[in-house]
Amino acid sequence: MGTDQSVDFRAIQEAAERIRGQVHETPVATCRWLDDQAGVELFFKCEHLQKVGAFKFRGASNAVMRLTEAQARRGVATHSSGNHAQAVALAARMRGIEAHIVMPSNAPSIKRRAVEGYGGRVIECAPTLAAREAAAAAVVEETGAALIHAYNHPDVIAGQGTAALELMAQVPDLDAIMAPVGGGGLMAGTCVAASGINPSIRLLGAEPAGADDAARSLETGSLQPQLDPRTIADGLRTSLGSLAWPILRERVEVILRVEEAAIVEAMRLCWERAKLMIEPSSAVPVAAALDPGFRGLGVRRVGIILSGGNVDLDRLPWGA
Repeated sequence: MGTDQSVDFRAIQEAAERIRGQVHETPVATCRWLDDQAGVELFFKCEHLQKVGAFKFRGASNAVMRLTEAQARRGVATHSSGNHAQAVALAARMRGIEAHIVMPSNAPSIKRRAVEGYGGRVIECAPTLAAREAAAAAVVEETGAALIHAYNHPDVIAGQGTAALELMAQVPDLDAIMAPVGGGGLMAGTCVAASGINPSIRLLGAEPAGADDAARSLETGSLQPQLDPRTIADGLRTSLGSLAWPILRERVEVILRVEEAAIVEAMRLCWERAKLMIEPSSAVPVAAALDPGFRGLGVRRVGIILSGGNVDLDRLPWGA
């Protein structure tokens, strides 16, 4: 990894060694019924079975483990309302250091309790990005803690890429890999890892139509802002990060948009048919694969990274 904060294949290989034994090597699931619906073979990398219920633990673990002893003594800080908050708190606890987690006041109480359960110190702030960033900066100023951004951080991106590294070892003859795109850390890490093993593999992204800044960025060739994200896939509402964008621009073939109804239907089908209890963000690439237009891409064997499974069971997106 260079001083320019780029992420290369070697950084992902080193991340895999660094976090071995800390993270789960998640299984790959298949479902013949979903294959028949999609008209292609689908291989699901089950990151919803990762620690904290999401791939985020990979990046957080790599970033925390890569700190020097001097840095680690001052602890770590981040701002997040979701899976990354829990991931940093647990990774810090496993290293035996403090974690200062800025969370907006409207963050789900279950997630706040999870962070506290992992020993994280929660600092509440107003529910705006500016307030989150300001509170995190104040914590860093006060404590000297290392700031671990949820996706715009080279060590986080390298850690996320280890999921694709595992997937390609588990299913070595894939034609394509598809992942959901929010801040882009998972997709960027997937691109570097997968193309490092097989330069000809096809790299596909999937995004809600109501939060399609990455798709618009790829189409226009310049980084587009996330304007007014409206989607049930709460993990994908954030803007594409500046570190992920050049990687996606260079390597991703297409980012497929999916509508809200298709996301909910794909999530339900995964639960009912494949017994994969995923969250809406994970269902986005599944919905893309199930769209009739997907067959037109001409791929046969597709790996899909199921990003997480943290669902509020009291507020499922379908009726009784």
